[in-house]
Amino acid sequence: MSRAGRREWIGLAVIALPCMLYSMDLTVLNLAVPSLSADLKPSGAELLWIVDIYGFLVAGSLITMGTLGDRIGRRRLLLIGAGVFGAVSVLAAFSTSAAMLIAARALLGVSAATLAPSTLSLIRNMFLDPSQRTFAISVWVMSYSAGAAIGPVIGGVLLEHFRWGSVFLINVPVMLLLVAIGPALLPEFRDPAAGRLDPLSAVQSLAAVLAVIYGLKRIAEGRLGGIAALSIVSGVVIGAAFLRRQGKLADPLIDLKLFRAPAFGAALAVNILGFLTAFAAFLFIAQYLQSVLGLSPLSAGLWGVPSALAFIAGSMLTPTIVGRFPPAHVIAGGMTVSSAGFLLLSLVGDVAPPLAMLVAGSVVFSLGLTPVVTLTTDIVLSAAPPERAGAAAALSETSSEFGGALGIAVMGSIVTAIYRAKVTGALPAGVPSDAAEIARSTIGGAVSVSGQLPGAVGAELLETARDAFAQAFGTMAVISAAIAIGVAILAAALLRRPRAHA
Repeated sequence: MSRAGRREWIGLAVIALPCMLYSMDLTVLNLAVPSLSADLKPSGAELLWIVDIYGFLVAGSLITMGTLGDRIGRRRLLLIGAGVFGAVSVLAAFSTSAAMLIAARALLGVSAATLAPSTLSLIRNMFLDPSQRTFAISVWVMSYSAGAAIGPVIGGVLLEHFRWGSVFLINVPVMLLLVAIGPALLPEFRDPAAGRLDPLSAVQSLAAVLAVIYGLKRIAEGRLGGIAALSIVSGVVIGAAFLRRQGKLADPLIDLKLFRAPAFGAALAVNILGFLTAFAAFLFIAQYLQSVLGLSPLSAGLWGVPSALAFIAGSMLTPTIVGRFPPAHVIAGGMTVSSAGFLLLSLVGDVAPPLAMLVAGSVVFSLGLTPVVTLTTDIVLSAAPPERAGAAAALSETSSEFGGALGIAVMGSIVTAIYRAKVTGALPAGVPSDAAEIARSTIGGAVSVSGQLPGAVGAELLETARDAFAQAFGTMAVISAAIAIGVAILAAALLRRPRAHA
């Protein structure tokens, strides 16, 4: 089997650039929310769409973009997506209204959906040697972690000196560089026997993913009701129709034959459950740092850097570890380590200083999760034939997005229920009814209204809310630890011979 040479390794460095920006774009906007809110004055609903529309359209477009890359060429799709991403970043940076920024963020999401499956499927074709491919995928995972680590830092520095649009302009030079040097350094791959893209399948996949994730997000926000249920049910029904259509088409968007390899479906399931625990943990760690420990957004972002560095370290260690142990054992061991990290997080409210325990727990679970992400991605790609690498990469990324949305919805509902019950049972006397309802809803609301109440009452309300959130956070961490152990057992049982198909 041919081994990759210098050109492939340089190409890998080029591939890592858009992956870093993809990750940074998910984090830096959160820091810019106060300043863009003051400038554009969006309504509450508009602000939610500004923040959420990017991730929604990334998740909904991945399957279509992955299959499109198989048909028109992975490099061509990557360069087209990079060019659009850079151009729309300028549009977003100079938006003059909330509606304009929402539209720009939507286009950024669609163009960003070309990046992950294109880069990952290129890796599948550039690195044919299994050990080299595992290392290349580790670098690919590391690039996302690096973006998450430096995003808050770069965003904070830019916002200290420039207007909020600067967080989008940092995308432009990197994407221009990729478009300029990509044709010389990246080889082109496409499926020579690919048929035409089925437009109805593309619409169905987008609608199914968007509907389910939108419903899960409403549940995570505590908005249980008919809209959330209808959205999820509609997504499931559309998804079922989509899968039925794929089984009848000569050129399907998703080749259902991929799932005949047992390792393929098992790796996707492990990936979903792994991200279910991780996304929820990162969300509530950020809230704990700011609302319970009282840190600023920039300080909270900086204290999140150690966990991102743990991801980077784990990415570099994974190829060495997997060279000595079977992938199933490494994945099971990684989820066991993650479970230990979640158990550390469950102790945060009971120890001093809590910040040290919080950072330690996040570092441990991140370190354990890294080989899981790397190896499940590797297994999914290896189980698919090279000409279907784009579709397989898109499924891998979609499983990550879906797992994250599911985790935020499930864990968010649990945390919200526990928090609300604890605050309701311990509200101090003298809190007005409207302020009490806001405080019961979220920890952020409690922090906000506590500053508007008389000194002693406000301080007591804040202490009550922080204690309630700490208890809810601890319960979430224990549940995550149990899920991680369950995933470890699942991986050990189902992924014992993951490379058999490849």
